[in-house]
Amino acid sequence: MGEYILGLDAGNTVIKAVLFDLEGRELALAAKDGRSSMPKPGHVERDLGELWRNAVEVIGQCIERAGVDAGDILAVGCAGHGNGLYALDRDGEPLIGIQSLDTRASGLVDEWQKQGVGDRTYPLCLQKPWAAQTPTLLVWLKRHDPALHGRIGTVFLCKDFVVNRLTGARSTDMSDMSGCGLLSMPGRRYEGDLLAAYGLGDCAQLLPPVLESAEIAGRISPEVAGLTGLAAGTPVIAGLFDVVASAIGSGVTRTGAASIIAGTWSINQVITDEPIRDPKIFMVSTYDPERYLAIESSATSAANLEWIVREFFEHEYEAGRSPFETCGDLVASVDPTGDVPIYHPYLYGAQTNGQARAGFYGIAGWHGRSHLLRALFEGVVFEHRRHVETLRDAGAVVDEVVLSGGGSRSAIWPQIFADVLSLPVTVARSRETGALGAAIAAATGVGLFKDFAEGASAMTAAARRYTPNCEVALTYGRRYRLYGEINKAMGPLWQSMASEQVEA
Repeated sequence: MGEYILGLDAGNTVIKAVLFDLEGRELALAAKDGRSSMPKPGHVERDLGELWRNAVEVIGQCIERAGVDAGDILAVGCAGHGNGLYALDRDGEPLIGIQSLDTRASGLVDEWQKQGVGDRTYPLCLQKPWAAQTPTLLVWLKRHDPALHGRIGTVFLCKDFVVNRLTGARSTDMSDMSGCGLLSMPGRRYEGDLLAAYGLGDCAQLLPPVLESAEIAGRISPEVAGLTGLAAGTPVIAGLFDVVASAIGSGVTRTGAASIIAGTWSINQVITDEPIRDPKIFMVSTYDPERYLAIESSATSAANLEWIVREFFEHEYEAGRSPFETCGDLVASVDPTGDVPIYHPYLYGAQTNGQARAGFYGIAGWHGRSHLLRALFEGVVFEHRRHVETLRDAGAVVDEVVLSGGGSRSAIWPQIFADVLSLPVTVARSRETGALGAAIAAATGVGLFKDFAEGASAMTAAARRYTPNCEVALTYGRRYRLYGEINKAMGPLWQSMASEQVEA
């Protein structure tokens, strides 16, 4: 007999089930890629029925591959991407799933900026409205699709939907609800004044109870046990906002430690004892009563590589190699101190400008695809650096960086992070830090560890360390300044392009 914890990680597309022992070793993994639909420009949605079917499939596959007795799985933890909007109807059936890449509400954000809505929400929740933020999307539905809005029974985040399907519980957790700007901070609760500031004063009944992240939300039902292979009655915790889960799963639990996640989103977060109050900070989340994360993020990270592979490299096969490895080899072939174009990673808009678009700048006839790939890798890290500088300007101390997410698996990207940030970078041992963080929370929730820090100490470790190259770091300093200057110059043009599209 053994003692195991199942961690689930539900991203914008892929859902993973990973079984861990109590030392954080991965016994088995199963993953399933889902499909996003884009019914209109800026709309990014998913079929919630498919999400649940995929969850059932990966849980069953993971248990089968591990070859363990389901009765030895002590608890289940789930992490999921933050923001977006996942809703059940009034009968508790899946209604709509809007992902965090959605930009349909960009116009509403612009309108609110002129009206000073963010100036009213920020003092209450330490967050200003943005396009894929849950309350912003809820107001957008209320205004533009009142029939659908009228059918909503419960507003969830991604992992809350999975927990609901597993247990029947309608609940959420502190990390997700604080991360989407619906909790007062540091009060850590719903407040009427905050909902009214968004124009959601009549929607309080749509919000589920908020639990501590490691609190047990429910237990596996007999029906779900039959579908998944889990034992009926297995406790399921409330879960975590995936960026918080990844921080914990990479071993980042102390004040001053920073977690950078190069995934679909660019996530840059540092742990603080008190919530940082600075309107320039994108959001503040809380995962226990004494810890906060100052988070700077945008949809500008490894999604750029996924796009370029899908469109231009997916069909280039080499025996035993993925197209991502091919891209890494091409990037490594380019001298980082040489002539490389600049790339803006704004395929899904920028944090402060939903109308921003991606682009290469400074392309010459002697540049090939290896140079463009190098520019893309660098541009993604430049945007990470911009976020880190915002955290520092607000008073956060960044003295340790742990890199996780898909980008950390690259043979070349972690060194670029070290050189662009001029900081030592550690890559976590686990490649599945989101699922591991959820598992640590689950183990804590059933009393195996006294807190997250003890759990992370027992279940995480470092795999690789990178130190900055001084010569390359100087080159990147100059290139980063040019990146920012082009960004500033392009702003009015992006806005003009967006206006023309609306008029058309």
